[in-house]
Amino acid sequence: MTQQQNKLLFNKSFWPLTILVVLLVSFFVYAVKIDVRFFPLIVILQIITLGILLYFRSYFENEITSIKLKKEEYLEQINLFSAEIEKENNAQRSLFERVEAYSKLKSLAEKLSLCATCAQAAEILGQRTDELFGQHDTTTLLYLFHVKTGDFGLAFAMKAGSKVEIRSKKGDTFDHWIIKNLKPLLVENTKNDFRFDATKSFSQKEERLCLSLIAVPLFVGNKALGILRVDSPSEHHFTTDDLRFLSRIADLGAVAMESAQLYEHVQDLAMKDSLTGLYLRRHLMDRMNEELSRQLRRKKELSFLMMDLDYFKKYNDRFGHIAGDLVLKKLSEILVKHFQHPGNIICRYGGEEFALMLPDCSKEEALKRAEDFRQEVEGTDISLRREKTHITISIGVASFPSDAQIKEELIHKADQALYQAKRQGRNQVC
Repeated sequence: MTQQQNKLLFNKSFWPLTILVVLLVSFFVYAVKIDVRFFPLIVILQIITLGILLYFRSYFENEITSIKLKKEEYLEQINLFSAEIEKENNAQRSLFERVEAYSKLKSLAEKLSLCATCAQAAEILGQRTDELFGQHDTTTLLYLFHVKTGDFGLAFAMKAGSKVEIRSKKGDTFDHWIIKNLKPLLVENTKNDFRFDATKSFSQKEERLCLSLIAVPLFVGNKALGILRVDSPSEHHFTTDDLRFLSRIADLGAVAMESAQLYEHVQDLAMKDSLTGLYLRRHLMDRMNEELSRQLRRKKELSFLMMDLDYFKKYNDRFGHIAGDLVLKKLSEILVKHFQHPGNIICRYGGEEFALMLPDCSKEEALKRAEDFRQEVEGTDISLRREKTHITISIGVASFPSDAQIKEELIHKADQALYQAKRQGRNQVC
């Protein structure tokens, strides 16, 4: 009972008891001093007083019990109000977190929309995911299927803002489970999850500790693009809310990857020959302007090769145009195998003519590489209509800046060298 409640009870009972005590004392004094006959009256009054005291005792007990009950009701209401306030605060906090999360997703979507290549999209997706989940030593992994070969491999790995080396390039048991089921995966403890064998979950070479993880597939429609995964060296680090948020990120990433693949495909169609897969003449011309300026600034040499298949019309007349296409594709494969190098441009110049731009390559080196290539082409067997045949090629070489100072002159000099090779009997380098 509070002090205020005690005071209220005291005020209710004080005046009746005071009046009764004053009357008793008065009668007692009167009986002693004046008339002893008042003693029986005093006894009666004492009995009445005792009864009144018992009544007030019962009354006080009932009042105390009532106040305790009301106090418990008030405390219960206070607890209910506190729980309601806490619930509202949690809802408000959750709302703020969702707003912040969707704001981050909006920023991610804007950045992904600017990506023109799959490599750019993979880099942005991996970095932003690491920023959003990069706490407590978590590692972000992005696996992708190669667009052309379909091979599954690691495309991005980051931990706390720094790229890391992952030995398992093809994924582990958990990644293979996602590939098979195409479903999001939450593993709270990799050691005792009944779906996986702990002894086979990780490669023995993998030193990285992973005790919990979340991972989701990247797919558009029925087409699987890869896997986005975040793992932690701590148990029970992730929740279902984390998995849902990662799924939203993966959805954005999958759309961006698909758009980038389509864009790259359109660019390839615009820049590459559909038959051979080599660059078209227009792309070579554009790159030559940039490369000649760069070589001029660096005071380096650049070589340009023009080549033409010998007697290609006879192949078409004898075996047909389909066989001629096979010859062109075979020659393109040898070209790529022999000259593929960062910076080199290999293009189909037109018909059976091909052109190569070799930056940082002197004329002497270009002549040697061209001769090696000519010999390889001459020694290659090509089966046309179950008949083994051989093709030969004539090559003209020119160099910048020793033979020419501008693009048009360089092409003209290489073309002249090509026709010189043809006039001298073909199947040679000039």
